[in-house]
Amino acid sequence: MKEIILDTETTGLSVKDGHRIVEIGCIELNDLVPTKNIFHCYLNPERKVSESALRVHGYTDNFLSDKKKFKDVVDEFLDFIDGKKIIIHNAEFDIGHLNNELSLVNKKNIQNENVIDTLELARNKFPGSSTSLDALCRRFRIDNSKREKHTALIDCELLSKVYINLIGQKEPIFEFGNNKEKTETNFTGEKNYSKKIIKVTDEELKRHKEFLQDNLKKNFY
Repeated sequence: MKEIILDTETTGLSVKDGHRIVEIGCIELNDLVPTKNIFHCYLNPERKVSESALRVHGYTDNFLSDKKKFKDVVDEFLDFIDGKKIIIHNAEFDIGHLNNELSLVNKKNIQNENVIDTLELARNKFPGSSTSLDALCRRFRIDNSKREKHTALIDCELLSKVYINLIGQKEPIFEFGNNKEKTETNFTGEKNYSKKIIKVTDEELKRHKEFLQDNLKKNFY
């Protein structure tokens, strides 16, 4: 099953105040395994970035001024997400902004039934606890040291790992033939190697049983 991890950055919080999207990042998962299919773009929002948003992501008006507009990438974006579940942290925010952009170019809105909100999953699983992306990374011991600013692709990479943990799945592991080493990949396709599994010998099992028999006869209480 293919899913899309999605994140956006914007000029500000509220669509009602005319705020627009400045960055879209998407990572494709296939059966929870990140593929090499990525959609990413910076966008000219055709308005100024608010000071509060600038502190969050750091994208200046000057940096965004020569970027494509949403209407220039909308078809490619819709093709990328077509027919796939979309995984978002705080989906109400991102879907609100995306549907606003889609409405401005006369495209159909993204429907809520196609969206899984990891914020809701986290709140249901850990009621009363902090459920920000950073807090969930700490809870699941996911390294978020690269997240100095909010950037769409880095947030997607972190969210892909958080999502797998939230639904109770281990991070995907690949086994190749009789190779005793196991590897896992991140969304860039890089491999991270873990230690070999050491099997207990028959002699070690025998000595362990003898140890238990000798020591369980003793009264420790």
